Amino acid sequence: MTQRKPIRVGIMGFGQTGRQIYQLAAASDDVEVVAIADIGKPEILHYLLCSEGSDPAQHRLDGNFLANDRFRARLMEIDSPAEMPWDIFGVDIVIDSTGKYRNRNYMEDHLGNGAPRVLLRTLPTDHIDRIVISGINEASASVSDRMISAGSATTSALALLLDSLSGSFEIECGSMTTVHAFTSDQALQDYAGSDFRRSRSAAKNIIPNSHEASLWLGKVLPQFEGKILTSALNVPVQEGCLLDVNLVMKDDSVDAEAINNAMRAAAAAKPGIIGAVEDPIVSSDVIGSSLSLLYDTKGTIKAGHNTIKTLSWYENLGHAARLLDVVRLYSSLDAQKEAA
Repeated sequence: MTQRKPIRVGIMGFGQTGRQIYQLAAASDDVEVVAIADIGKPEILHYLLCSEGSDPAQHRLDGNFLANDRFRARLMEIDSPAEMPWDIFGVDIVIDSTGKYRNRNYMEDHLGNGAPRVLLRTLPTDHIDRIVISGINEASASVSDRMISAGSATTSALALLLDSLSGSFEIECGSMTTVHAFTSDQALQDYAGSDFRRSRSAAKNIIPNSHEASLWLGKVLPQFEGKILTSALNVPVQEGCLLDVNLVMKDDSVDAEAINNAMRAAAAAKPGIIGAVEDPIVSSDVIGSSLSLLYDTKGTIKAGHNTIKTLSWYENLGHAARLLDVVRLYSSLDAQKEAA
């Protein structure tokens, strides 16, 4: 049997998610990063990459290339998708991990410059070909998809929780609050921005924020269209997030242990994506986890007749891992088409 060639990935944006994707690709045997577009200087990008990894010596800066024992990635000081010549690198897919270029026009710029597909690390702002949440709707993916989103870390965690529970219980409605680590677009000192609350210091405040997962949840789980409200609290923690979900169950006999057992079964059915923890963990304990959802069995509470409160944990590394899962999914679809 002929061994398949590695999947050639381009990355736009070498922030936390971009660097995590690179690290995961370097540790794999089937993905190689061939080009990286970012406004940062190569020596600074290399420095940041080495500062985060467990084996910084494996990453070398060779002129304008980041190199390791598996592949070399060309670093391009480029600010927008319209400027990046993906065609000269022979990429199979581009992951836009900037979080900035979320609408169709920017995605079409990637495609027009030679990217066969573009995958957003965030939710889109308008209609695209597909939102794929690993562990839920991979079967809906089509080889014809060109503009794809993998949702977000929070959206994936919420969707996995709802999907896992809806197989056993009827959920009438619910609300989600993500207690979320502060993000790179927040100011560390009070600084006038586009939003009053987000103009306050991320380093010393709990900042209420909106969250758009509810706007797109129905695209992945149609049965929850309009049934789940979502919001966020950005807190002065650098990594590790908590998903606080309250669900109104149709059957008032459902108790906390029934919910816990359903999530334990989901963790067994989807290892590597969902986990269930019995220990009394805190946010720092989830750092380094590549799971999309770590369900906290000690946090489940029944309130009143039919309301269940759940707690789950996640961090950005899990989302980076799922992005590469989606990359592999579409590579497999391409291979099936070629073999047909």
